[in-house]
Order: sequence, then C-alpha cells, then structure tokens
Amino acid sequence: MSIRMIAEAVNADKETVRKILHEELHMTKVCGKLVPKNLTPDQKFLRQQVCSDFLKKLKEDSGLMKNIITCDETWIFQYDVKTRRQSMHWKTPESPRIKKARMFKSKFKAMLIVFFDINVLATLRERVRKKRPELWKNNSWILHQDNAPAHNALSVKQYLAGKHTPVLEHAPYSPDLAPWDFFLFPKIKSALKGTRFESMEAVKQKTAELLKALTKEDFQHCFDQWNKRMERCAVRGGEYIEGEHLNVE
Repeated sequence: MSIRMIAEAVNADKETVRKILHEELHMTKVCGKLVPKNLTPDQKFLRQQVCSDFLKKLKEDSGLMKNIITCDETWIFQYDVKTRRQSMHWKTPESPRIKKARMFKSKFKAMLIVFFDINVLATLRERVRKKRPELWKNNSWILHQDNAPAHNALSVKQYLAGKHTPVLEHAPYSPDLAPWDFFLFPKIKSALKGTRFESMEAVKQKTAELLKALTKEDFQHCFDQWNKRMERCAVRGGEYIEGEHLNVE
C-alpha cells in the first residue's frame, strides 16, 4: 500500500502520512521476503512440534546427531545462469551501464543424489554396514529425508519398514530445516553457475570435485547450524527463519 493510498483511506494529506510513517514510526517500505509457502497455522504448529521433539531427543542423547544420515536429490545443469549478485560489476559514475543478454538454463541436466552424515559418508546402507558397523550392528542409525512424493511413496515406506530403518520426521515445506537446502546444494550450485560445460560428464566431474573438496569441518558446521535452526524455529512458533537462505526452486 502506497502513501497516497493510506492518505486517501484515512482522509489525510500525503505529507502528514509520510512524516508519521518515516519520522514518528520510523517505518520503511520493503519487498516481501520470498518464502517457499505461506504457512497455515497448522503447518507452523507442525514445524514447531517437529523441532521441539527433535531438540528433546537431542537433549536426552547428545550423540544423536552422529547417528543421522540425511539425503536428497537435485538437478544440475550443463549451463545454469549466474545469480544477479554474481553478475554484478564495478563501474564509475561516468561509465555506461553494462548490458547483459538474457540467458537461460540448458535443457541438458542430470540428477545429483547425495547421502551424507556428520562424518561425511557418501552412500547409504552398504556404507553404513562397512563404515559405521557400530550403528549397523544395533540398527541405531537414523535416516532423514524431506517430504517429497518420491520419499513418501508407499514402496519406499515399505522398504524402510522392512529393513527396520528408523526415519527422522521432517515437517512439510521446510527447506530451511533441510541440510541439503541450506548448505550443500546452494554451495555446489553457486560454484557451477555461469560456467558453460562442454558435456554432462564435465558437469558431473566438476560436481564430484566440489563434493570432495568439502571438509569434515564443513559438514560439522552444517550439523551445528541445523541444530540452531531447529532451536530458532521452535522459539519462533514454526515461522520460517528470516535472514537465512531458503531454497524456493
């Protein structure tokens, strides 16, 4: 709503409205934050409940994070355009504004599927058996994934139930609480944007290099941030975490 519209609604002149807004109330007009979804009260409550339950379990078992293996998938492109921030240039007041042709993502893409845990494991059941025998022996490892249709398919649920695999609950419409959405995928995709690869094999090779370059400390920081995000979401009544990266693709 503009100052003019407010002035007309309250039958006051625009200058009076402007002074009240800016000088007395110290208000500024800003664009709305882009979020994945306008959450309903029930969805906010569920997000808060899921976070509170997780934090309660973590308080009871401080080593719980070490048992979690999280997974997701995303598309990677042979060419993906730079973000507006990445394409910014320095210019003097006298220099002309830089023009840039409109670019589009390539039609060639591949699915990147990643499993990782706090100790940076790359695959699921077989690697759990080989690399984390202490978790495999007593089946204490916990799978975390989002609520995508593929993850919620009956066949997937039946498979996990048949293997007695515990699954950590994840609230719907919650990319801000998903490690791959606030940490891994943005980091990988940001490094790929603006580079035109000769083939999908070259994209896959570069993606593998980026994944291998991540350190154990990077993943440790990710899990620490995940914990903090859960705490903030619980305190905020299930609202999206403002000022953080939200994947809305």
